[in-house]
Amino acid sequence: MLRPVQEKDIIEDLLKTNPEKALQLLYEQYYDSLCKQVYLIVKDETVTEDIVQEVFIEVWKIREQININTSISGYLKRACRNRTLNYLRDKKLNWEDESSLLSHEDTGFTSEQYLDADDLNRKVQEVIETMPEKCGIIFSLSRYNDMNYADIAGELNISVKTVEHQISKALKILRKEIFKKD
Repeated sequence: MLRPVQEKDIIEDLLKTNPEKALQLLYEQYYDSLCKQVYLIVKDETVTEDIVQEVFIEVWKIREQININTSISGYLKRACRNRTLNYLRDKKLNWEDESSLLSHEDTGFTSEQYLDADDLNRKVQEVIETMPEKCGIIFSLSRYNDMNYADIAGELNISVKTVEHQISKALKILRKEIFKKD
């Protein structure tokens, strides 16, 4: 069994010298576990497979410049987590966009206010992606999927108290990062 550092170096080299073989090895070793990780959050097989495939496609695209600072497993898990969070955010935004279009109401917001809100949403997403994994996932399920604490606890097989704690932690992180002085 190779140590993670050796594995990382070997895969990075293979991605540059024999990318097809490297991708095949990564796919065979990690695809199923990555799908399980993503499915726990999105609960949709097709979306799960799409997200994981997108991660492998991205690895292929950047294969010559890839520089992995963690283990291969950690790198792929983080990439899948970030894509999953982006999916949840985009799904929520699309639903909100459709709702506002269907209502035909003028919100009274100026385009500058929309741009400010867009910047804030982008910053919030960046902060969520830097949160500890469980914290970011729980916060995203709460905010982007409109799940209550009991539903999240049931989905992730954790206690409601854990959900409360993680949401509180996420909000503290967001407040600290969003409102910090530059």
